Amino acid sequence: MKRVKLFFMNALLLAAGTVLMHFIGVAFQVYLVGKIGSAGIGLYQLMMSVYFLAVTLAVSGIKFAVTRLVALELAVDNRAGVKKAMRCCILYALIFGTGAAFLLYNSAEFISCRWLSADALPSLRLLAIGLPTVSISCVISGYFIAVRGIVKNVLIQIFEQMSKITFVVTIFTLLMPKGLKYACLAMVAGSVAAEAISCGISCLLYLLDRRKYRTSKAPPAGMPRKMLGIALPIAFSAYVRAALSMAESLLTPYGLKKSGISTESALSAYGIIRGMVMPILLFPASFLHAASDLLIPELSEFYAQGKRRSIHYTVNRALQITALFAIGMSGLLYSFAEEFSLLIYHSSETAECIRLLAPLVPFIYIDETVDGMLKGLGEQVSSMRYNIIDSFVGVVMIWFLLPKYAIKGYIVTIFVTELLNFALSAGRLVVVTQLRVDLMKLLIKPVFGIVGAVCASRVLFRLSEFPSRLNFFSLSAQIVLTLLIYGLFLTLSACITREDFRWFRNIFK
Repeated sequence: MKRVKLFFMNALLLAAGTVLMHFIGVAFQVYLVGKIGSAGIGLYQLMMSVYFLAVTLAVSGIKFAVTRLVALELAVDNRAGVKKAMRCCILYALIFGTGAAFLLYNSAEFISCRWLSADALPSLRLLAIGLPTVSISCVISGYFIAVRGIVKNVLIQIFEQMSKITFVVTIFTLLMPKGLKYACLAMVAGSVAAEAISCGISCLLYLLDRRKYRTSKAPPAGMPRKMLGIALPIAFSAYVRAALSMAESLLTPYGLKKSGISTESALSAYGIIRGMVMPILLFPASFLHAASDLLIPELSEFYAQGKRRSIHYTVNRALQITALFAIGMSGLLYSFAEEFSLLIYHSSETAECIRLLAPLVPFIYIDETVDGMLKGLGEQVSSMRYNIIDSFVGVVMIWFLLPKYAIKGYIVTIFVTELLNFALSAGRLVVVTQLRVDLMKLLIKPVFGIVGAVCASRVLFRLSEFPSRLNFFSLSAQIVLTLLIYGLFLTLSACITREDFRWFRNIFK
């Protein structure tokens, strides 16, 4: 139970930091939408899709390699192995980070003029300069996840987010009057500066932490080979996935324009979905992102020690928590889409898209957790293979559907690719763990529960004298009431049992 308590408290801490950062991020996104509009957000998102490919090259699977290598060395109490793994991974990150920076800087002109806009050229070149710091930060982040140093990771991430916003707003104020080109440059400059400072702090904290690994033992042989054996398969798969994702992002506005709408309208539609709707849909998943990262070292140690029962228990418990949470969030997003849109963006233009995509939320959230568990069980190549298939199908569907069906075709593409990825990943987890899934307990009952909870809370609010005017307090009260009714239904229907309550209570003893 001590191990469970440590995992759960680390997950809560990491989730709290992630929630705070996402909350700040969404608020900042609202600020940017008000300044440059959905079309400007669309251009920025397209630049970020190119940058994502460059980051993939810079990182090249090293974060997962660090987490897994350090976790495996700790499982056998090999401190010399931890230090050797970190030296190898930092050198790897420097080589790939510098190489990615060189490639992006020299190809920025072709990419911006051929696929994006001439306004994107200085921003892409500035992003290239910051890539080595990104790769080093990933190594340190993977290390702190493996050693359960979650406090340091959270503090670093919060500091980076706050620094980014401070820098961006300051530079934005100076450059925004000069046009969209300089507005994008301001956003990029703030991000690069924050990442550089964050990298420096991360390295300092690591140097202080590594002192506990002083040992007279000789480091184990073959560490570079082990690192490359983990990182390179993930890297090559990630390259393909990132290239396909970038192609999907670039083809989306192109396909929308071929359907007959203007360039500005195409960027605006893309910006609404990727820059405004998806942050809202993914915001509640902060705890799951934290748990997914922490499951990698946890399951890696169980796997190295041959603890099959611990693996089965952890997988079942993670799926139970994820499914019940995800279905509840899906119901809330669907039912209160109009209210979320009005409160966050002061407009109802995103409400329809939120409502359309809300049923996908359980599959997206569960797939996130399943992905972390597969990596912890050494199935990272399978996970990346499914991501490649998902992206390839997305590119093909966008190419054929968007010119004919416009934004409807894009919505269909999102549904098909997310469901396909979920089916492949979940199927592999079942095969690897011999898992038996109770669909009645994890899917059917919770769906009925959240539907009934939403209906009951709306009826109770209409019968009460609670203020009907929309504001943050009234919406929060209705959401809390809905979740309480949902929790009551899960308890009465045995989706949550006494054993679950005892397990949860013992965590905090």
